[in-house]
Amino acid sequence: MRFRDALATPGLTAIAEVKRRSPSAGDLRPDADPARLAAAYERAGAAAVSILVDERFGGTWDDLRAARDAAAVPLLAKGFFSTEDDLRTARGAGADAALLILRDLDDDAVRRLLAAAGDLGLDTVVEAHDAPELARAEALGAPVIGVNARDLSTFEIDRRAQLELVARAPRDRVVVAESGIETRVQGAEAELAGADAILVGSALMRSPDPAAKLGELLSRPLVKVCGLTREEDVAAAAEAGADMVGFVLVEGSPRRATEVLPAPDGVLAVAVCVGDPPAEAADLVQLYPREDGKLRARDAALLRAGHEVGKVLDQPWQEHDPEHLARAARAKGRIMLAGGLGPENVAAAIEQVRPWAVDASSSLEREPGVKDHALVRAYVAAARG
Repeated sequence: MRFRDALATPGLTAIAEVKRRSPSAGDLRPDADPARLAAAYERAGAAAVSILVDERFGGTWDDLRAARDAAAVPLLAKGFFSTEDDLRTARGAGADAALLILRDLDDDAVRRLLAAAGDLGLDTVVEAHDAPELARAEALGAPVIGVNARDLSTFEIDRRAQLELVARAPRDRVVVAESGIETRVQGAEAELAGADAILVGSALMRSPDPAAKLGELLSRPLVKVCGLTREEDVAAAAEAGADMVGFVLVEGSPRRATEVLPAPDGVLAVAVCVGDPPAEAADLVQLYPREDGKLRARDAALLRAGHEVGKVLDQPWQEHDPEHLARAARAKGRIMLAGGLGPENVAAAIEQVRPWAVDASSSLEREPGVKDHALVRAYVAAARG
């Protein structure tokens, strides 16, 4: 499979990187074995593997050759390439794609290199760091655009700026969020903003088991604890490993919250509403339509910055549909499964439906709006197990 096609498969994909050191962080894994790592990444689900071939990162072209001998996934050669000879060397060493950094190349050079890469059967990642560079990548017709969160001049990471650029990137291109991703929630944020893939290097290289870390970043479903009204329950959900915390901002709900409470770093806050989006700031909005005679309609849209990014498939309000899981299993797209889930049944529901996320609320309570922390821990463990 070609590099671009491997990244464009459904769901969030990953380019797992091999690099021994970083100019910003120093030594990461000086003894890294590119052959062993590339094979391990492939087994862990990487869509592609990135190999640093620049000596400033402790890399060589032999690293790329070793990875090519060990793994069948597409390989990305990463370095500071500026000539057709660089691309020929990359192709000869086994690369399927090469990095082109817009900061270092003018438009004529990029056009020349894109044409040369095409002649060689080599894909490219055209890397942008800011809005003008993103506009250049689009105008140049780059099929794969990398959006790097790291400023290569200061080495600082700005993930908010990255997510804004990812959201603005053209949807007819493959978009890769590069740098600054260390948790699966951060990967999910990039995914929801519109990234097809993430490129992860330092977080893997620092991990005792890089392949296991990659598997964790890609693992689904995400886990949401909803109906929270107290800060101590938010903290308990986060400590248990929940990825999302939900706040019901609906008059008449037995677990209504007066506001979206602060979520810890690495946890997404979700405002749950009926009819209209909230005034309160939240990372995501779970918006149910109104339905006469009921607090809410059955299903909801999951919104990011006002744009629908998924569907919430729920039980009817205060009713039980025995075909709920079968219905959800037939659904297409990014699905959050809700309705009747708890520690005792969430694993079986995940096995049947394979959702992007799961959501539980009343089954985790001591009383409406007050969570039982032991049940929260058991639910998160079952969902992530």
